[in-house]
Amino acid sequence: MKIQIYIMAVVAIIGVMLLGFFLVSTEKLNKMNKAAVAMFTGVLCWMIYIANGSHFLVAEHQVDFLSYLSANGVDGTSVKGYIAEFVFLDYAMRAAGIVLYLLAVMTIIEVLNNNGCFDFIQEWLRTNKTRNFLWILAIATFLLSANVDNLITVCLMLPIMHSLIANRKQRMILGSVIVIAANLGGAVTVIGDVSSLSLWVEGLVTATNYSMLLAVPCVAVLVTFVLLVQRSLPERLALSQAILPYRGDDTVFTRNQRLLLLFVGMGGLWFIPSFHRITALPPFVGALCVLAMLWIVNELCNRSLLSSDQMVKKRHPVALQYANTQNMLFYIGLTLALGAVTETGIFEKLFTWLFYDLNSDVYIVGAIVGAISAFVNNVVALVANISLFSGDFVQLHPEIASKFATDGSYWAFVSFASSLGGSLFCLGTFSGFILMRMEEVTLRWYFRHITPKVLLGWVLGMLVFYITVEWIY
Repeated sequence: MKIQIYIMAVVAIIGVMLLGFFLVSTEKLNKMNKAAVAMFTGVLCWMIYIANGSHFLVAEHQVDFLSYLSANGVDGTSVKGYIAEFVFLDYAMRAAGIVLYLLAVMTIIEVLNNNGCFDFIQEWLRTNKTRNFLWILAIATFLLSANVDNLITVCLMLPIMHSLIANRKQRMILGSVIVIAANLGGAVTVIGDVSSLSLWVEGLVTATNYSMLLAVPCVAVLVTFVLLVQRSLPERLALSQAILPYRGDDTVFTRNQRLLLLFVGMGGLWFIPSFHRITALPPFVGALCVLAMLWIVNELCNRSLLSSDQMVKKRHPVALQYANTQNMLFYIGLTLALGAVTETGIFEKLFTWLFYDLNSDVYIVGAIVGAISAFVNNVVALVANISLFSGDFVQLHPEIASKFATDGSYWAFVSFASSLGGSLFCLGTFSGFILMRMEEVTLRWYFRHITPKVLLGWVLGMLVFYITVEWIY
């Protein structure tokens, strides 16, 4: 009877998770907010888990749970108390750390943007020569995403491009370039994407080694994709006549002051991995430290405006933008839902099936995950992989454990495969959603004009990764 209840509870949790992820992946069709769906899915999964907590604790935490009972006594709240303190809290803290980091980075970018620190990009892009505009756009997006975050970069670069380009078809193509370049740039560093950040926070990769493994594949894909897209655009771009003449700075800051703020903000973000390595504190602590320093510099530069309305606006950056807030809440719900599924033990059984019953290679599994990302979401796919392959169970199989250990080749490979794989159908990444909303890109148009180019780059990138890791490194 107990076994039947246990199986029914496991099926219920998995069923709720799959239904939730299906609704998230079809947000464009069902019109249901993905953040709300993810949060409700996460809460519901844990409610089912707690309702059957005694069965799960005996199956997965028997020794620790019995020790807890012997020390605290047995009463009606023993099961709930143990789950809340030793099981649930671990997943909640992981999600909270990522969200705090993203909040700090969003605020840093908002401070820089409010003070015109990114106007340099708009200056560089003021040319109607397709080749120059395209390469500057791609390289600037790639580098910015590697230092900030791919979603934040897309939210910053799309409005800039939109204000410069008058032709809608050209905006759709260039917007796609921004999304792909941002996803590739975000995949290069541990701070450039929520998925790679999750790997870093979990201790599965180190910043330097991760970037070394992915730099060559990501650059190769970027160059290939831009060359393919370049053939789809005319020799001259249709620039908006309203903004052709650049009238100089529209901020009270001098050029040197903006450069100073940019140096403190972007340089500080680069320092976060070193801060984490030196102090062993979570990455969000380093991000908060950078934000504090940037705010101090901002206050000093704006001291002459302390009494003005403009200063009030500058001193209160609107970092909690609606789209970004939704994505943070989505990540919390996602982490909680996958945490509940992990605690059922089903991922261990799936691991055994993949590598021992099917005898799969890590690269095959990574490619499958990348393909799944196109239909689900790259963050969903990668966080599920973290839950699947980062546990103690992997260490019990030394013949393949090296691939999944810290800086194991699998983690970098699956991060790349899912980041670019999520761009195959535009719906697989958060940045793709932003593109669809801002430039009114349809799935049909994207599939026809962009997907073949992304698919070619995806295959090429995985091949380059395999060659560089297995033959060179």
